[in-house]
Amino acid sequence: MFSPLNAILGLFSRDMAIDLGTATVLVLVHGQGIVINEPSVVAIEKKTKKVVAVGAEAKEMIGRTPSSIVAIRPLRDGVIADFDVTEKMLHYFINKAHERTRVPFPRPRVVVGIPSGVTEVEKRAVHDACLSAGAREAYLIEEPMAAALGAGLPVTESVGSMIIDIGGGTTEVAVISLGGIVVSRSIRIAGDEMDEEIIQYARQKYNLLIGERMAERVKIAIGSACPLPEEKTMTIYGRNLITGLPQAIEVSSVEIREALTGSISTIIATVKETIDDTPPELVADLIEQGIAMAGGGSQLQGLAERLTQETKMRVYVADDPVTCVVRGAGEVLEHLDALHKVLASTQRVRATR
Repeated sequence: MFSPLNAILGLFSRDMAIDLGTATVLVLVHGQGIVINEPSVVAIEKKTKKVVAVGAEAKEMIGRTPSSIVAIRPLRDGVIADFDVTEKMLHYFINKAHERTRVPFPRPRVVVGIPSGVTEVEKRAVHDACLSAGAREAYLIEEPMAAALGAGLPVTESVGSMIIDIGGGTTEVAVISLGGIVVSRSIRIAGDEMDEEIIQYARQKYNLLIGERMAERVKIAIGSACPLPEEKTMTIYGRNLITGLPQAIEVSSVEIREALTGSISTIIATVKETIDDTPPELVADLIEQGIAMAGGGSQLQGLAERLTQETKMRVYVADDPVTCVVRGAGEVLEHLDALHKVLASTQRVRATR
């Protein structure tokens, strides 16, 4: 599958697996594990387009920059919204992962997780961004497949496995068997949409304008998909839209659960639709094996229990769900010959420079 030259170059470079998420970028370096886990945010100067900061430092700048600097998220809903900025971000993370390598051929092979619902044009954009950012070869793997591998599901066996991957921009639901996706759904409703629902709820009920970071903190602290054993409260801070002055409001987990109803209902409906389209033989496997959840959104309190009630099947959160995609991509990187069939269709296009 690979030439002797690639084998030699592999000795000098640190091949990487990348989870190019809407909210977070994770980079796993072969032989070292996960070395980067940072927000997918880039701060740039408006006039010169010069990168000022990337990752955690750039996220701290959201909503706090002067007029000459803008902090943006170049990926929206799981796809590249700004190719040039995404390329710069990838270049930064690839170089950062190689910063301790003092060798003449640092260009790595890269396996990147992409949403299953993206178009061929969007696949090409991710692929080209990786090559432009310095990768020697770029391979694409659909995120539900990578998440299933990272969750330890037997994806290459003749048994049905089901994964629900709830990220920042997309929710991926897939049934997998014999190394391929049998049935899948990809919706652009996930963690970001939940944050937006909390923002809209605060605006409509309390005339309070809050930011994305505040909404995310509320979701993590007291957000839930079903009643909690002990309901919680939290103080949120924002600007009163009537007076224009700062205001603090105490909200309860009951209110936030109400705010999240739309997103949660849509995710549940998508899971049910996927099961409904699954062949009966594989449904029997799912009843026995259960359904795994991955991604940061899967950690919403009570979501696994709610899905268990709705689907009548055991739904559980995988170990370390946030890193499932990058760990699965890393497994493909380590066993590329054996697992090449799980890669996306455009994976064999290589760098020509």
